[in-house]
Amino acid sequence: MTGSAFRSSSRPAPRAIARWLLAVAALVFCMVVVGGITRLTESGLSITQWKPITGAIPPLTHDQWMEAFRLYQQIPEYREINRGMSLGDFQFIFFWEWAHRLLGRLIGIAFALPLAWFAWKRAIPAGYGWRLVALLALGGLQGAIGWWMVKSGLSVRTDVSHYRLAVHLLTALFIIGGLIWTALDLLALTRNRAARPARLRLLAMLALTALFVQLLFGAFTAGLDAGYVSSTWPLMNDYLVPDGISWMGSFWSTLSSDPYLVHFIHRWWAWVVAALLVLLARRARRAGHRGASIAINATVGTQVLLGIATVVSGIALPLAVLHQAVGALVVASAAWGAHAIGRPGA
Repeated sequence: MTGSAFRSSSRPAPRAIARWLLAVAALVFCMVVVGGITRLTESGLSITQWKPITGAIPPLTHDQWMEAFRLYQQIPEYREINRGMSLGDFQFIFFWEWAHRLLGRLIGIAFALPLAWFAWKRAIPAGYGWRLVALLALGGLQGAIGWWMVKSGLSVRTDVSHYRLAVHLLTALFIIGGLIWTALDLLALTRNRAARPARLRLLAMLALTALFVQLLFGAFTAGLDAGYVSSTWPLMNDYLVPDGISWMGSFWSTLSSDPYLVHFIHRWWAWVVAALLVLLARRARRAGHRGASIAINATVGTQVLLGIATVVSGIALPLAVLHQAVGALVVASAAWGAHAIGRPGA
């Protein structure tokens, strides 16, 4: 791919590129959902090797399945938690991790090949080539982060590091936001050739920063299984501030690693995020973007209700998966709203 492929041409195709980016964002959303199922079913460590090409083909014979099972039996999760697991049970968890990795490969192809095509046709508007390449590189980095996360649970631990899990999830959500933001810039370009990219306004920056913190603690909650420490709402086991917080020497260690405190923060910081996102929705509506306003209000309201329902259900799998899925939709709608108020003239 040469540098000339990123210069403006006589045939730019911003609408086609925008639609392609939104389709890729939908695929990343699906991957976030499958990733949530993988985490909740404790499937993430079932594949103990990283084979970017041949790993796309699952075991096909009994001997191949037994070899994959033998490799899994060597890690601490099997020895300390799942000892005695049947081959059928192993195949179940293997399927979800394999599907998660396969979807990642498909997303890479769905991004790289059309990008090469648009570049070869010189259809990428001026100034957008670097952004598309950055998104491609970020997607490649996400694959490496996924394996880095899995490796943390293969030798000493019985699960993956919740810090690495947080990096993995937040990178995926950032990619969704970046894809949507770039697509919206390109759609504005289809309506007005002189349209400039949107800018991040102060309110949007505050709302997105607060949302980032909430998503971070949501990832910590998942990684630490902190949702299980209380199944009551609004109090946590009859306390506003939960009884059971263990101070671990340093402020950051306690803040990020104590299940009771992590759950408490994730539970109550949500209201700060909701308030800021509602303000963002109102600002988007005043800027003439009613769709973005409706999307933010609908996803935020649904997410709050799902969060409460997930807790009181004792982390029922369908509700927990929906909670992660709608969390991704909150990111998408927040990116839409932030873009709406950041457009020149908004």
